[in-house]
Amino acid sequence: MIDCRTDVQFDRIQEFLMAIITLTTDMGLRDYYVASVKAAILRSMQEVQIIDISHDVEKFNISQAAFHIRNSFYEFPERTVHIIGVRPELTTKNAHVIVSKDGQYLIGADNGIFSFIFDSEPEEVFEITINQDTDDMTFPTKDLFTKAAVHLAKGGTPEVIGRKTELKTRFNKLQAITDASSIRGHVTHVDSYENVITNISEEMFKEIGQGREFQIHFRREQLRKIHKTYNSVETGEAVALFNSRRFLEISFNQGSYHGAGGASTLFGLKVDDMIRIEFE
Repeated sequence: MIDCRTDVQFDRIQEFLMAIITLTTDMGLRDYYVASVKAAILRSMQEVQIIDISHDVEKFNISQAAFHIRNSFYEFPERTVHIIGVRPELTTKNAHVIVSKDGQYLIGADNGIFSFIFDSEPEEVFEITINQDTDDMTFPTKDLFTKAAVHLAKGGTPEVIGRKTELKTRFNKLQAITDASSIRGHVTHVDSYENVITNISEEMFKEIGQGREFQIHFRREQLRKIHKTYNSVETGEAVALFNSRRFLEISFNQGSYHGAGGASTLFGLKVDDMIRIEFE
């Protein structure tokens, strides 16, 4: 039998089979909400990989949702579509939008979250103009965002379902501040191990430190060394390191596993607390 498919047709089929849609929500997994969102996608597109980034975002916390998306976004291939179901309601100020960035699409409400996800402007922004298939306006993540996501995942363009616009809701995220002998950063996230993650990058540390001795100060504590791995110190000891995204992290080696608690509990650190590095 002769295979009559062209290379173009084969590539198109491959792209369709590899379609990826991610979900980031504050819905949790106790209720049926996440399952309903996935079902809405699968009703229109069976050959799709649905990836859960997180459903444990603190309720209505767009900064925390942005942290998860920001740190996983660049791991995904081009053409991935990301649905953001945190504070998704349509308001007179917060339109429903499609944001195009680095070959991927993000769908959500223009509620300020994109200010926390990206350091630079997106390539394009579109206000979604298609209608839901229901008059119920309480669940746009399921009734509208999935519809837009399936269109994009199938290779459709945002111009067909939206009109060009700009992001209108913006916030300034906390930036680390530097001078010739110090860096003043903040806690940006506490993970499920109670590791404390900061906005101090390895690049910044090397640029300001220039190989000098240093002390990391937080609360009434201080650390004098940055390690390569958690296991560089004994179990239950504090450790500072640069994590896989190359940001400073303060942890206790297996602290939460052994019931003592992690760095957040033992040092009393929470999001927005200051972390200071002083160079000698």
